[in-house]
Amino acid sequence: MPFIRQLWVAVLAPALLISCGDEAPAPESVIRPVRYAPVFTSGGSRDRVFSGTSRAALECRLSFKVSGTVRKVSVKVGDEVKAGQTIGELDPKDYELQVQEAEGALKSAEAQSRNADRTLVRVRGLYENRNASRNELDAAQTASVSARAQVSSLQKRVEQAESQLSYTRLTSPVEGSIALVRIEENENVSPGQIFALLTSGSQMEVEVAIPEILIAQIREGDGATVAFDAVPNKQFSGTVTEVGVSSTGMATTFPVTVRLSQEDPACRPGMAAEVTFRFGSKGGRDRILVPTTVVGEDRQGRYVFVVEKTEPGLGVARRRSVTAELAGNDIEILEGLADGELVVTAGVSRIQDGQ
Repeated sequence: MPFIRQLWVAVLAPALLISCGDEAPAPESVIRPVRYAPVFTSGGSRDRVFSGTSRAALECRLSFKVSGTVRKVSVKVGDEVKAGQTIGELDPKDYELQVQEAEGALKSAEAQSRNADRTLVRVRGLYENRNASRNELDAAQTASVSARAQVSSLQKRVEQAESQLSYTRLTSPVEGSIALVRIEENENVSPGQIFALLTSGSQMEVEVAIPEILIAQIREGDGATVAFDAVPNKQFSGTVTEVGVSSTGMATTFPVTVRLSQEDPACRPGMAAEVTFRFGSKGGRDRILVPTTVVGEDRQGRYVFVVEKTEPGLGVARRRSVTAELAGNDIEILEGLADGELVVTAGVSRIQDGQ
């Protein structure tokens, strides 16, 4: 903190002389008690706080690769699943028919290929005995090659149909927890439509939106501090793992992901979080941070009161114009104060310049 101590002092108001013919005795001096503290530079850096939402380090949006009607939903929100465990199933009848049709076509093509091979063997024998022409041999060879190509093509078709059939069963790729289930039984789904959200791993991440004027100062590997409203009086250290290279949507902010270094069962996906980054000051100059109660504002602009000590326990308050901006829970004084000066921290609204 820029304030190393809190002190009390009284400021002395000049006596008011009232002249009504005869000189009246001077009234007693009005002394206004205030609290003050010395200010110090913050070392050329400042903290900025951004709001974000936590998520698991690994999130899988599970979906079917094929369309169909959901026959079975095997999980519910909060379930723990293992790798390979069934999440949901589609009605496989249409895809089973496609497999049977492809297998039938393959068998027919295999029979034709065998017949073409036998014909080629017979025509080759006749050709060698000069009982068949060269054109007949070439035709038999062409028919044999074409039949084999047809078999190969239908084999691929069978494999594809079998793959389509296997896609009617949705399984978990990793061990984790079901965070969301969007589809119910008997619903029709299309390829890529999110069926469930799977979170894996106890390590958490927080994504925040950083304004364009600050994004250039953030790099992968930078440190940050994360706090959760749901986990009071506790802070977590984190590391920047991802820095967005383009703005999100129509906004002029960039996504930044911070991964927590510690694991804590109290931290769960979806929690509101505040992430604190430390930025270097512009131009490398040191800055002064003060509480918000120190700075006042009126038509003439922002100001503070600086205490000039006159004797032990007494001083004079001097108004000082300052240039300031909000920095987290404090105010950063950009211009107007020097290191070590004494500023009024309580009673600012009840004193005047020179009092």
